[in-house]
Amino acid sequence: MIEFKNVSKVYNSNVQAVKDVSFKAEKGEIVILIGPSGCGKTTLLRMVNQLEEITDGEIIVNNTSVKQLDPIEMRRKIGYVIQSNGLFPNMTIEKNVMIVPDLLNWDRKKKHDRFNYLMELIGLHPDKYRKRYPHELSGGQQQRIGVARALAADPPVMLMDEPFGALDPIIRNRLQEEFLQIQREVKKTILFVSHDIDEAVKMGDKIALLHDGKVMQYDRPVEILNHPKNEFVSEFVGQDRVLKSTSLYNVKNLSESIALYPCDESNNVKTIKESTSIRIVISMLLNQEADLLIVEDEQGNKKGCLTLDLIEKFLQTEVRETAK
Repeated sequence: MIEFKNVSKVYNSNVQAVKDVSFKAEKGEIVILIGPSGCGKTTLLRMVNQLEEITDGEIIVNNTSVKQLDPIEMRRKIGYVIQSNGLFPNMTIEKNVMIVPDLLNWDRKKKHDRFNYLMELIGLHPDKYRKRYPHELSGGQQQRIGVARALAADPPVMLMDEPFGALDPIIRNRLQEEFLQIQREVKKTILFVSHDIDEAVKMGDKIALLHDGKVMQYDRPVEILNHPKNEFVSEFVGQDRVLKSTSLYNVKNLSESIALYPCDESNNVKTIKESTSIRIVISMLLNQEADLLIVEDEQGNKKGCLTLDLIEKFLQTEVRETAK
């Protein structure tokens, strides 16, 4: 749990970067900090692990004020992922991932087992990448390693500063999906800085939308999309709210509301999982990647078939209902 209580940050006695911010990230939630450049979102994030000093107010992490914690010890217990991944170029991948466990004096077997587990978790074979160096990896692979390193000592809290922002859209979308899958397993409390409202809607359990150092709205994505509290929130979210809302729902949500079609034999079909977002499904069908989609659960059991007309019916009954 991370709680901000009337937090402010002032630079040079007169530049107020953060102004009286209060909200709480509950245990196991991903909270997205979003807003225009200079709104204070990265400053807010960096105050949590004391990379920036708090001018006024309190930040409580797991029931303890960060002001009472030793900064070095605290940072070893909080995962931190940045856009440039921050890997050390002269260290192997295993050494990069195990930096914090090394500082905590873990024994060799514990580090070996943890490295293997984390690499499997992020979809990279541990023995294939163990002795490689960062320059031998693609940008997406390096970002995966950055996430693994942040998870290495199993911290309860993670701070992520635009971790996928430097990647191309296809790789970025893939890593977003993979990270959400990882989060379902590890259930960390995460503060995640983003500049992209689509990413915020897709990734966040809650969104804190900031402007000029203040929180304009702190709410679930569906509430921010459908019930913006003021004109700034409405303009920041944009006019295509229904389209953005499709990221909030997956195929399982649809199948629980509307019966899927029986599957027939077709040459132009693809198989998707129930966890696939409706927005991705719409893109696949509109781009004619398939005429229909076979839906499977996580165990590989076939649940039925999905087409655009079922999605349209679902959006009429579910997404638009929330906008009332």
